[in-house]
Amino acid sequence: MAPSVPEHHEAPTQEDLATIQRQLGRPARGVVAIAHRCPCGCPDVVRTEPRLPDGTPFPTSFYATCPRLTGAISTLESSGMMREMTERLTHDPELAKQYAVAHQDYLARRAQLGSVPEIEGISAGGMPTRVKCLHVLVAHSLAVGPGVNPLGDEALAALPEWWHDGCCAQVDDAEPGAPDETEETP
Repeated sequence: MAPSVPEHHEAPTQEDLATIQRQLGRPARGVVAIAHRCPCGCPDVVRTEPRLPDGTPFPTSFYATCPRLTGAISTLESSGMMREMTERLTHDPELAKQYAVAHQDYLARRAQLGSVPEIEGISAGGMPTRVKCLHVLVAHSLAVGPGVNPLGDEALAALPEWWHDGCCAQVDDAEPGAPDETEETP
């Protein structure tokens, strides 16, 4: 069963931003809201400004931050799911119509945060005609709830319970891939 979706997005706290920094391995940029929380309570999707603080246009309004979530999504991507979904879009007019509506939803939600002419009409994830990034589609589905992005919902339903092993922001140093904070890095 997929995690529940909050009724509204929350402003990030300093603790949220610190958690996101641990998840990403770098400071978060342009975060305006926590768009979804994992069942462990940590942010797993953030909502970002359409223009980052350094001036860079950023079309990805909903950004998955949890490394366990993004790892699980990457596994789906490597399975060929994106290619299969794109193929279905060319043969299923109803699915293509629903996906185009998801594209418009994405654009409308980003426009709530501001207008950036350089990315006008460009959503993310390959919408509205192809599937290029399941991370974006799943993040969109988690942020806005089921029934808006059919392919995001489908990918979300195919994911394992990424939160099952506990909070990704409290990963023990002994976990493979976790950096030892006492070591200097280049």
